Amino acid sequence: MARLRRALNLCLLAMAASSALAAAPPTGTAPAARYRATVLSVGDGDTLRVQAGGRPITIRLACIDAPETAQSPWGEQSRAYLLQRLPRGRAVSIDPHTTDRYGRTVAEVISDININLVMVEDGQAFAYRRHLRGCDAKDYLDAEFRASRHRHGVWQLEGGITRPWDFRRGPSTVLIPDGTTPGGRRYRCKEIGSHGRAQELLRQGHTYLDGNGDGEACESLRR
Repeated sequence: MARLRRALNLCLLAMAASSALAAAPPTGTAPAARYRATVLSVGDGDTLRVQAGGRPITIRLACIDAPETAQSPWGEQSRAYLLQRLPRGRAVSIDPHTTDRYGRTVAEVISDININLVMVEDGQAFAYRRHLRGCDAKDYLDAEFRASRHRHGVWQLEGGITRPWDFRRGPSTVLIPDGTTPGGRRYRCKEIGSHGRAQELLRQGHTYLDGNGDGEACESLRR
């Protein structure tokens, strides 16, 4: 009888384990399906805000890295180019890859063409070699080669401008005598101290503090 009870218990445990495995989500969850959205604003050459399903979503363009705003005049040119391609109200398709550490959806954006790819093709961004996983790496690298050969955009300088990922390794507060950053000083949100002060700096022209282009600087400081 005891032997029968042990066998029954083993059978029940096996059934429970099987049910748990069936209910568990698969590892390496596949990216979300493509969805339609409407452009709300452009932050910089690789960031924009869209609306989908009645809510705003911040998109970081996958596979590419555009010049920083402080890399004058290339950063502003890249933003202006993206804004020309994706004006407010433009309907687009979002092809999500992942979510980054800031909570942004990393995605390829499709209008009549792949916007991410054309940004590289026209010299407004670089192929982001560290983050080409999930992208068609050959397409992006070939597009960059053509842009460099024809000296488009960031390739007007021999060898191209300082890569944005290298530029970001600089000091957190630097003097930038480029005429685009008021007072030549660039701030980071964590060193400003208050949400109100961040809005004041935004009104003075420090537009890079509004990373998602929604008109509010340093949302992380809001209490």
